[in-house]
This record gives sequence, C-alpha cells and structure tokens, in this order.
Amino acid sequence: MSSSAPEKLRRFYDQFSSDDHVLVVINADPDSIACAMAVKRLLWRKVASVDIANINIIKRPDNLAMIRLLGVNLTHISKIDRAGFNRFVMVDSQPEHNDAFSGINPDIIIDHHPATGLQASFMDIRPQYGAGASILTEYLRAAKIKPSSKLATGLFFAIKTDTNNFIRQTSFEDVRAFQFLFHYANMHLAQNIEHVDLRVDFLKYFKMALLSRRMHKGRAYVYLGAVESADVCVLIADFFMRVNSIKWSIISGVCEKKLIIIFRNDGVCRNAGDVAKKSFGAIGLAGGHKSMARAEIAIADLNGIVNFEDDEKLLKWIIGKIEKKVVS
Repeated sequence: MSSSAPEKLRRFYDQFSSDDHVLVVINADPDSIACAMAVKRLLWRKVASVDIANINIIKRPDNLAMIRLLGVNLTHISKIDRAGFNRFVMVDSQPEHNDAFSGINPDIIIDHHPATGLQASFMDIRPQYGAGASILTEYLRAAKIKPSSKLATGLFFAIKTDTNNFIRQTSFEDVRAFQFLFHYANMHLAQNIEHVDLRVDFLKYFKMALLSRRMHKGRAYVYLGAVESADVCVLIADFFMRVNSIKWSIISGVCEKKLIIIFRNDGVCRNAGDVAKKSFGAIGLAGGHKSMARAEIAIADLNGIVNFEDDEKLLKWIIGKIEKKVVS
C-alpha cells in the first residue's frame, strides 16, 4: 500500500459532509463498476446518500453478469435528476473521455488513465497503475475496511480484466492490491462473471469480422459498420489478439452517431494510446494505454473528410491514418 494512502484518504473524506447527496458517474465496465462500488462503501454512513449512474448502454455479457451477480444498482444518466445531488464523483474516467460526461463537473476524480488537464477539488490520477480498482483498494485498506465478498470480487475481477491477467500495463501496486483482494474474493463468482456466455445476437459480428478483416504486417483491421454498442468492437478486438500472428487489432464501428475505433496490441509494439491520439486526436477524442486505446469521432465532424456511405473507402481511410503512425 502506498505510504501516502492515509493522507489521500483523509483529503478524499474532507470533500464530503454528512448531508451530502453523492452521484458517482461512470462509463460502465468492470473497473469503473468496481471503483464505484468501493466509493459507495467508503462513504457508507458518512454522507446522506450515494447513487451510481452510467453514461453508456450496458450490453456486454460480462458487464451484465457482474452487475447482476454482485448486486450493483446502476441508473442510466438520462434518468437522473442531477438537481438532487450536490457532490459528483468520477472514477476510471475523466470528463473529456466521453461527450456523455458533458454538463457534469466532478468534484472528485480518481482514475488510472493519463491526465487530460481538467481540474477538480480532489484529483488522484495515477497512469502508472493498471487499474483504478487498485487505487480504490488502497483507499479501503487505509480506511481499515475489510471488503465484503462481493466488493472484493468486483475489485479483484476489475484488476484481472484491466491488466489482462497482468499482461498489460501493470504496477507493483496492482499486484499488491490483487493479493490483498484474493483473500476476500469469491472465486466462484469471479469465474461466473468471466466465463459468461456470449449473447447469440453478437455472433453475427464475429462472422462479419472474420470475413471482412484486412491484414497487414501482423495488424488486423475491421470495420463493422453500425453496431448496437461500442462493446461489440471491444469484444472483437480482444478476440483477434488471441491469434498468435496478430500484433495489433484495430476494430471500428459506428454507434450513437460516432465512429468508434478500438485499439489492442501485444504490448511490445508502439504505445497504442499514443498511436490513437496521433491518428485521430485532432478530430475527436483519442487516447489510452500502451496495449489498449480508443478513439471516438462524431460523424458530423467527418463530413467532407471521408464518405460514410462507402465502407471500403472508410476502412481504407482508417488504415491510412493509423499506418502512418504504427511502427511494429
């Protein structure tokens, strides 16, 4: 545990009073869900209420299983009356990461992604960590809170997922947090979440990706067209990284009037976050870590740049932008 954890916990608690109504806002995935669970536990009996709101539509089977099996209560941000809250917390994200965060000025930001320059009353951003769950585990330990089985399982699974079993960017602190949580987590629950079956309606995207993939020097490119959730692109990107000859997996699709591009690599090649930012940062939101990254570009901002009516030309445009930046 970091030697400064007790001081950071003290400053975190200083942001709240007993009559506060707190909203934790997340872009729901295993790490953000677990972090939000931890914040809720840290603030138990210290504030008037804590609710969790997600900005995305949750469709990934593992995310749905995690929410169901761990008993997490989430409300979509569109159904939240923000006037009912006076303190806003953002975990595993920063406001500039997604347009859906617009209008939310967080008082507290706890994240493991690179800093975007936004300021808040309390900020704890540690890009050297592989998972936000590791940071929140330090807070729990500093508070001398023994996590419940469900909370420990969520944090345990989040670290396992975000570090890809410690293959992706990982720090010694991630390992320490993982070891601590291992004693309290329910392995049966964790396995049920991890091994949840794919939705049948997602299989069509795998078929499409296999048939339409473009390969170039160990890089797999796929454009899926319209997808019901950006999570589809994530699933396909992770799937291609299981093929031993693939060093990069770049999967794109259109969702909610945005072009989504998901990057994965083997951790040996160039930094995926840098490649995403240099390729698409000038026209959209882009960034990430060494082996995983993401870009989101509003379709309206691509008018006159690329023809969305021609899938072939769009994929060629994506490949061209990336190939200028990727050096294996």
